[in-house]
Amino acid sequence: MADSDEFRLASSAIDHEGRLPRKYTSEGQGAQKNKSPPLEWYNVPQGTKTLALVVQDIDAPNPDRPIVPWTVWVVVNIPPSLKGLPEDFSGNQQGLGKDYAAIQEGNNDDKIPGWRVPTLPSLGHRFEFKLYALDDEMNLGNKPSKEKLLDEIEGHVLGEAVLMAIF
Repeated sequence: MADSDEFRLASSAIDHEGRLPRKYTSEGQGAQKNKSPPLEWYNVPQGTKTLALVVQDIDAPNPDRPIVPWTVWVVVNIPPSLKGLPEDFSGNQQGLGKDYAAIQEGNNDDKIPGWRVPTLPSLGHRFEFKLYALDDEMNLGNKPSKEKLLDEIEGHVLGEAVLMAIF
């Protein structure tokens, strides 16, 4: 059982078996596909100035190597005063209020900003949602990427919260 003071990441969309529903992937139907799932976090570490999120399919196959994590979503400049991101946040933050205005979505491995789950060749892929609590604002330019983010946050991470889901 998790310590009640532990920095945690959760999602009401992920079922009790840890499964990510189809509508959050490219496998969903029409408007019910490629929606970013709702996320909430708890116990943000003291001194956090900003939060950053990286979501990866950690079981993505690559023809040259057996497994290469596929970046699904990068989100930076999340104010620590927020308690989460609503469902279908990706690409739709306009109109959510000033608290969401500074949030920036970075490029995924399709080289486009926002949530994008690739078409999976098989079921059973694990998706890792990793939220970083940072002691400083990150300026990653117009096209933040996972690589830029991970380089910039070195030495600035106050805590990490991880959520795993299976599709």
